[in-house]
Amino acid sequence: MTKSPTLAVAPTTAPTRSSQTIKQQYPNYKVIVLNDDFNTFEHVASCLVKYIPGMTPDRAWELTNQVHFEGQAIVWVGPQEQAELYHMQLDREGLTMAPLEAA
Repeated sequence: MTKSPTLAVAPTTAPTRSSQTIKQQYPNYKVIVLNDDFNTFEHVASCLVKYIPGMTPDRAWELTNQVHFEGQAIVWVGPQEQAELYHMQLDREGLTMAPLEAA
């Protein structure tokens, strides 16, 4: 019986992965309420408190005044899915809404 010659085999190495991972975050979106001639201050403020998480009555009144005197106010900024929900809820309550806008 003859021995097969042993071949020197170089160890195989897997290609190295780049240690640099680029993390790309999803863009945030702005929920913007616009001024109109038919919603009352009380209605706008109460809708903001009802639908925007963490909204206090005092902050809702500040934003409602901003809507009235400046024509618009950004009432929430965050991920698109939540922005779409808050936008839809405020719109259903009759508030005049700007289209969602990337922040």
